[in-house]
Formats: sequence, C-alpha cells, structure tokens
Amino acid sequence: MPWPPEAREELVTLLGAGESTVGVWEALEAEGVITRLLPDWERVRCRPQRNPVHRWTVDRHLVETAVRASALSRRVGRPDLLLVAALLHDIGKGWPGDHSVVGETIVRDVATRIGFDRADVSVLATLVRHHLLLVETATRRDLDDPATVRSVAEAVHSPATLELLHALTEADALATGPAAWSAWRGALVADLVRRVAAVLAGEPAADPDSPQQITAEQERLAIEACRTGGPVLALHARSEALPPGEAAGTASDEATEPEPIGVELLIAVPDQPGVLAAAAGVLALHRLTVRAADLRAVELPSELDGADKPEGVLLLSWRVAAEYGSLPQAARLRNDLLRALDGSLDIVARLAEREAAYRKYPRRRGVHAPPPRVTVAPGSSQLATVIEVRAQDIPGLLHRIGRALEAAGLTVRSAHVSTLGANAVDAFYVTDPTGAPLAPMRAAEVAREVEQALR
Repeated sequence: MPWPPEAREELVTLLGAGESTVGVWEALEAEGVITRLLPDWERVRCRPQRNPVHRWTVDRHLVETAVRASALSRRVGRPDLLLVAALLHDIGKGWPGDHSVVGETIVRDVATRIGFDRADVSVLATLVRHHLLLVETATRRDLDDPATVRSVAEAVHSPATLELLHALTEADALATGPAAWSAWRGALVADLVRRVAAVLAGEPAADPDSPQQITAEQERLAIEACRTGGPVLALHARSEALPPGEAAGTASDEATEPEPIGVELLIAVPDQPGVLAAAAGVLALHRLTVRAADLRAVELPSELDGADKPEGVLLLSWRVAAEYGSLPQAARLRNDLLRALDGSLDIVARLAEREAAYRKYPRRRGVHAPPPRVTVAPGSSQLATVIEVRAQDIPGLLHRIGRALEAAGLTVRSAHVSTLGANAVDAFYVTDPTGAPLAPMRAAEVAREVEQALR
C-alpha cells in the first residue's frame, strides 16, 4: 500500500477494454484474485439487487457499468477516474445504510490503497456519493428553480467533476436495464448539466421572478386556450434526436406511432381548480400510461389583455404511451377533458369501475406492492414546498394524487413525474392559496393526507 503505479494502470487498462473486460474479470473472480486485490468486493459478490429494474447482480452491474463507461471515455478529461468510479459506485450495497453514503467512505479507502493522490480520491468519493444526483434531480425537480441548479453545483464543485458525473450517470443507467435510461431522460440530464456548468462558470443564476421561456408551439397553444376559454391539445411523435420542448412534427388529431423517445401530449388550459386531476383522469380513462409529466403556469401574452382574459394558463406536457392499441385522437381527449372540467364526466366513478374489474380478475396473483410513501423534500425550493410521492405505478395514480392535493387547498406550481419499471416517483411543487410555501407543520400534514388518500 499503495499499489505501484504500473499496477494501477493495468487495472484501468482492464476496465477500459470494453466488452472483453467481462470474461477476464469473471476468470479473475473464479480464481479469487479480485477479492485479494479489492477485499471490499466480497460483500457485493453475487449479491442480488433490491430493485427488479436491475438486470444484473450487484457485482456484475459494477463491471457492466465500467464496460459502458469505457465507451464514454472520450467525453471526459480523466477516463481513469471515470472507469474506477464506475467499478466502485455501488460498492456500498454490501453494507447497511444508504449505499451512496457508505460507498463514499469505502471508495476513499480503496482509492488510497490503489494509489490515487488526495485530490483524485476526493473526486472519486464525490462521484460515488452523488452518482444518482443528476438523474434524480433532472427527473424529479424543477430545473427552472434556481435552488435546484445551485444545489447540484454545490455538490459537484467543479466542471471537471460535473463532466465525469454526467458520463457516470449515463453508464450506470445503461448498465441497469432498458427501463432506467431513455433519450428523454438523457435529454433532461443534459439540460441539467448545461445549467449547472453555466453556474460553475460564474454566469448569473436565473431570476426566479422572471417569466419562464416557452417554445413557439407552447405559446401558440396558450394563446388559443386564452381565445377559446377551454383546453387546447397537440400530439407529437418525438424522435431521439430532439430534446424535450421542441416540436417534432405537425400537431394532428390523428394518432401517430410512438418513436423511441415516446409521444408528447401538450395541453394548454385556462388556470382553474382541478386541472391536474382532470387531465390525469382523462388519460387514465383512455388507458394512456404516463411515462413523464410536467405542469407549469405560463405568463399570458400581453396582447391578450382585456376583461375576458383568464387569470393564467397552465401548460401540461405529458410523455404518454398507449397501454393497448394505438393512441386516441386528440379531439376525443379534448372533449373528455372539457366534460371532466365542467363536471359532466364522472372520472372517479369510471376509474372505480375499472379498479373493481382489476380486483376481480387480478393479472398477477400473490404480488403485493409495498405501501405508498409521501414525504416533504426540505430545502429543495425557496419558492414552493416539494411533496414527493413514491408508489406503485397503477392506473389513475396521478389522478388520485391531484385530487388529494386539490382537497388540501393547494396550488400546484409544477409537477414532475418519473416512472421506473413498476415504480412511480412524483414530485409536486405546491404553495398555499397566497402563493407562499407551506409551513413545515402544514407540509407534513399534507404529506400524511396524500399518503392516506393513496392507501
């Protein structure tokens, strides 16, 4: 201790060999060499994963992550740190507690033994501690909230570490399984990285009180919603090359086949109580699976000033897929949304009938999902209170959450829905009727109410 530089370079060379690494690593493991070189490896060897989204056991996942990272090594300035972090990012899963926190302690010891200097050890520890930070923040937090970007910048400290963490995030997700990574998730992470890089470069943070930028398509929908006083919808097939928020085709009432990134449904509707619950309920009635969703209030164009101008417009952006068959026509979705908003469509009763049918003819007997968990994410925003919901992804889940938040008398500033396999992790930025964040006791009370409603 420490290893000779030549030995460390040989390890990095092995990790960077791509697909051929797997066979060599397995052979070394079979002879007991790996656990002699890295004693902490024994605790993750052949260890099963807790989340069924994972394709491999913990040890094989670590090797597969290194394989994926080797293909991304040209994107970073220190490929050696990327490869070692990929190999060790889940090493804490062999011990009790949060594997990221435990892994940070373990990797400091392992990296020192391998022979990295103090600065490199610190970078490796940061990568392991925060290897889930980018994807969780990008999919569960409001990227337009300056507190979100600032918290990530404070965690990574430097552009070089951010560059490494970006590549590690992608390699980790690709090695997990097909449900863990998509072009849409990749675009969200890339957007977050771009914003954090700007903050680290010293650029001024966005003014939280300034109006948010919207695309030309979103502005057109908002204007039309103001003019008609009702919801306006547009369906878009999306290709992998386009980031979220950019139009990828012509709005049409006809269904389109999903591209790899999915189908985007944009809804603009004058702000009124119950919009989130009504829209989510209509999608559930049409058997549309919500893969991701974003809700935000947008500033109305100035030329629409007048007595009949609505107080605001909500813009809902959904990533959806048809549970069975093809997508419904946008005109049918709009008509049902109109009926849901005026109360002539009883979504609750319709969904209750379907739930009764599911219970009568269960598709997976003996499978019992853990109960939902609703928490308050402290410090996530200075503008709103963040309520985070973790639950089984079932039809109508988002509708039930929306109704519970509405019953609590809250205003939803934005919503961020992320589905990973059978699990949904949804974050809702909520305020009281005056537009202020909730007091801590009230926030905890709301979390309990929502959790009880989901049970």
